[in-house]
Amino acid sequence: MTMGGLSFNLDEDQLAIRDMAQTFATERLAPSAIEWDREKHFPVDVIREAAALGMGGIYIDEAYGGSGLTRLHAALIIEALATGCPAVSSYISIHNMAAGMIERYGSDAQKAKYLPKLCSMEWFSSYCLTEPAAGSDAASLRTKAVLDGEHYIVNGVKQFISGAGTAEVYVVMVRTGGEGAGGISTLIIDKDTPGVSFGANEYKMGWNAQPTRQVIFEDARVPVANRLGPEGIGFKIAMAGLDGGRINIGAASLGGAQAALDKTITYLSERKAFGKPIGTFQALQFRIADMATELEAARLLLWRAASALDAKTADATVLCAMAKRFATDTGFEIANEALQMHGGYGYLADYGIEKIVRDLRVHQILEGTNEIMRVIISRQLMGDKK
Repeated sequence: MTMGGLSFNLDEDQLAIRDMAQTFATERLAPSAIEWDREKHFPVDVIREAAALGMGGIYIDEAYGGSGLTRLHAALIIEALATGCPAVSSYISIHNMAAGMIERYGSDAQKAKYLPKLCSMEWFSSYCLTEPAAGSDAASLRTKAVLDGEHYIVNGVKQFISGAGTAEVYVVMVRTGGEGAGGISTLIIDKDTPGVSFGANEYKMGWNAQPTRQVIFEDARVPVANRLGPEGIGFKIAMAGLDGGRINIGAASLGGAQAALDKTITYLSERKAFGKPIGTFQALQFRIADMATELEAARLLLWRAASALDAKTADATVLCAMAKRFATDTGFEIANEALQMHGGYGYLADYGIEKIVRDLRVHQILEGTNEIMRVIISRQLMGDKK
């Protein structure tokens, strides 16, 4: 798809990759998604099957075992996977984001040590920015890393960390300097580091197919060699990673919404009322038309943002914020509308619609809340660069 030339058709390579991910979602994710949600099961082995198809390092260089693809490819893959299970797809997105940060900012030694095992997903990874008292105001984080010779002594707590407890690798934002964004650095912290522990698996509204825990650091000794880049650029690293993360979480919303729409179209053709299929009623036909139109509009904005990120254009960050806000709001609204159109059956777990609604709801909160997306967009428009 070439935005500059206004060609919106995917090429053969893009279509083949999307179809591969869609087949995997249909065959390996969708049949077990309701069970994983009910049992709070993290399907590690199935996720590693996805990695074997190249989905563990989508935009990581092939030299490290990655697929060397674009952000647009990633959006296509994550959307397709989310038609099977948004929670699993979203974790794969987060893992790719963390791996991408190591590739972009890591030393040759760090990349050689971590990236091959992250791409194969022999090692899972987690992104650690949020804290109990530092969510949207991420620059106020308190987890401290104090230099002690060739190590940092790390103390603090990270909150709402996807994959925590299972993941072997944690990309962690810590305070090495003064207050504000300029005092933040990034460390790669291994799971088996003494002083690293985990809270209980949180009981959540959705995303039950992946664990969410606190990551706790108590005098954890982390080698200086594990720092990503120089001190003081950690907030820049975190925000740069989130541009791609926002594209992917928006794509996961589109995939969930597409699955909900497809289920609804099937249901409307089968369910009868007043002597005929309810899909023949114009009121419901119009609602389906609106859902499909809004989904397509969100998809095009997301693809535009992904293309801008690939091209490293000046407006990439604001486009990623726009796409994340619009795609996650739209995705949730479509899934919620699909539940309503299923009537009482939509409320039953066996139909899979209510799970999609629960899984997509958190997309409006994470990777920066949609209120924060509006802050990013309005600052760009109003010229406020603070």
